[in-house]
Amino acid sequence: MQSLSNKSKVVSDKPMTFMERLYLPAVFGGMWITFKHLFKKHNTIKFPEKQRIFAPVYRGQHVLKRDEKGRENCTACGLCAVACPAEAITMTSAERKKGEEHLYREEKYASMYEINMLRCIFCGLCEEACPKEAIFLTDRLVPTEFERKDFIYGKDKLVESKENPIDISLRQHTGKRTEK
Repeated sequence: MQSLSNKSKVVSDKPMTFMERLYLPAVFGGMWITFKHLFKKHNTIKFPEKQRIFAPVYRGQHVLKRDEKGRENCTACGLCAVACPAEAITMTSAERKKGEEHLYREEKYASMYEINMLRCIFCGLCEEACPKEAIFLTDRLVPTEFERKDFIYGKDKLVESKENPIDISLRQHTGKRTEK
């Protein structure tokens, strides 16, 4: 059979020399490489004391945004759940009741909104699909947990607090959402 690339290599079956059978040159060559690396600069970062600088397009922990009046932006349209290739987002919608105008922006809202962070691949398709600009991926790291159930983030972990809003201005201007 002829090779498609026409780059054939002839393999020789010559016997090994005495030095090759000792394997000492190969062992010393490997030790020399290891010795050279001992004196190079380390790339390790001591994490709690020093934090790594992330690119502006880094996609970290999700956040459900509020508007300027403190109402939730999410209207439970389900486009983020449909766009998610990992099927990590689930939600149920509910109707806003009389007197809840200060909590929800529109008449329909997400009564239950969950993201399974173990399934999420942080692709950002959920934030691109959202017509209300309700969900964003921030520059924050997802905290580590020990139990699987702790990685299912509900609205208690996703919705930003009214007192401490999360700045996503750098995330908005990375080419996806430009001001008109």
